[in-house]
Amino acid sequence: MGCGAVADFGHIPALKAVPGLELVALMDPDEVHLRHLQHKHGIAAGYTESRAFFEHGLDAVVIASPAPAHKQNVFDCARHGLPVLCEKPIAMNDEDAEEMIAEMERNGLLLAVGLCYRFSHVAQHIRAMVAEGVIGDVRSLRLIYIWNLHGIYEWDAEGNRYYSPRRVARMQEGGPLVDCGVHQIDLARFWLGKEVVRTTSAAAWVEDYEAPDHVYLHMDHEGGAHTMVETSFTYCHTAKDPINHFSYHLIGTDGLIRYDRDRGEFEVRGRESTWFPGWSHEKNFEGMHAAFLQALETGDLGGLASGRDGLIATKIAREATEAAMACRAASAPMPSGSTLGRVGGRR
Repeated sequence: MGCGAVADFGHIPALKAVPGLELVALMDPDEVHLRHLQHKHGIAAGYTESRAFFEHGLDAVVIASPAPAHKQNVFDCARHGLPVLCEKPIAMNDEDAEEMIAEMERNGLLLAVGLCYRFSHVAQHIRAMVAEGVIGDVRSLRLIYIWNLHGIYEWDAEGNRYYSPRRVARMQEGGPLVDCGVHQIDLARFWLGKEVVRTTSAAAWVEDYEAPDHVYLHMDHEGGAHTMVETSFTYCHTAKDPINHFSYHLIGTDGLIRYDRDRGEFEVRGRESTWFPGWSHEKNFEGMHAAFLQALETGDLGGLASGRDGLIATKIAREATEAAMACRAASAPMPSGSTLGRVGGRR
């Protein structure tokens, strides 16, 4: 359900590649998007209405629609008795996410969230090394994803420039921390096995949206570890020759794990040696869908992110974004002639 960019480059190719899965139908209310992906990927059945989609005969559903549609999509799947893999962010607010999780639980159905970074070779290897204490006790994590979201503009067939609708949608849904940062938030929990007990945030506004486009999140975990997440949509967003920066740094009492996607580097620096595990991309849709297949067969999510995992990551991202927005509003210049009294409490 949902025939946008993520379905096109991620979910559909993975579903077609994993043995044991068969992609039998697509659904999108936008017929142009629907027919384009049907033709591109050779999917015979395509529907613009959900009723006809559910009547096709399905075993499970992948939801790759925009975030505002997720709640209705999940409830429709629950009504038809179908397990779900839902793209992140799971919902537009915590209340909707809680209702989605409860509805699937009431119907005894699996609800997984598409946090596909978990299944990268790199992420899996890091989790194993953290569990084995390869770099001792991990005390600090720096997780950085700063990029341009494919630039500020797009062009039509006649060469006319227009503002990227994808950019508008992602910013209206909450900005880079909600859209991309949920992966880093989830990875920190996934690797450490420690819940987040406290957060602080700061942000910058390069573009004129309500949400910030460059965000810094700090998370304190149970046991004392600290994670810093930096994420941006305005890193080279107007540059002729943009660059990205995506990296992981895990600093432990006995060494360092460092991954740099753009340089193709993955290294471990310990007390006695340095070694280089095999590098891979940060995403793995095929691995996630293989895990979804296994979950459908066993009834156990295994390493998949649960609805609760998706809620926790999104809740942290939204609250941190909203805190930065509130801080910005509180520090805005006062109108001429206004006075400001002393305000107590935390900012």
